[in-house]
Amino acid sequence: MYCPYCRNTDSRVLDSRVVDDGAAIRRRRQCPSCERRFTTLEQMQLVVVKRSGVVEAFSRDKVVGGVRKACKGRPVSDADLARLGQQVEESLRAGGQGEIPADEVGLAILGPLRSLDAVAYLRFASVYKHYSSVEDFESEIENLRNHLSPPALSASEPN
Repeated sequence: MYCPYCRNTDSRVLDSRVVDDGAAIRRRRQCPSCERRFTTLEQMQLVVVKRSGVVEAFSRDKVVGGVRKACKGRPVSDADLARLGQQVEESLRAGGQGEIPADEVGLAILGPLRSLDAVAYLRFASVYKHYSSVEDFESEIENLRNHLSPPALSASEPN
C-alpha cells in the first residue's frame, strides 16, 4: 500500500473496523515517512465467470440494468431495483466464493424478482431459462401460482 501523499511503500495500521455488515474492513493507516494518516477500505473482490470463460468484476449496476428491462412498464421503482441489486450481491457474497459462474448470478436474481413482480419475473425467466415453447411459459406460470398463492387450510386446522 503506497502512501497517497509521499508514495512511500510502507504504512502502519492504527485501527481496523468491520463495515457493511462484514463485507469490508476499514483501516486507518499512518505513513512512517511523512507521518500523514489515510484510510483504506478492503473488500472481497467478487468476479463473474461467463460461459465463454471471460472473467469480469461483479457489477450491481449491470444486474439492475438487466432487471430494469424486464420491469419496463411495470410498477417497480428505482428504489425497488436498488434493493433487488443489493439482495443479489449479498446472497452471492454470502456464498463465500470469489468467482461466481454467470448462471448463478441469474439464479440469484430470480428469487428476489419473483417476490418483486411476477410479470417481470416471467420476462426475465423466459430469457434466462431459454424458453422455447408456450408449454415452457405455462409450466413457469403454474410454478409461480403455486409459489405466490397462500397455502390452503387443511380440514384438521382450526379457523
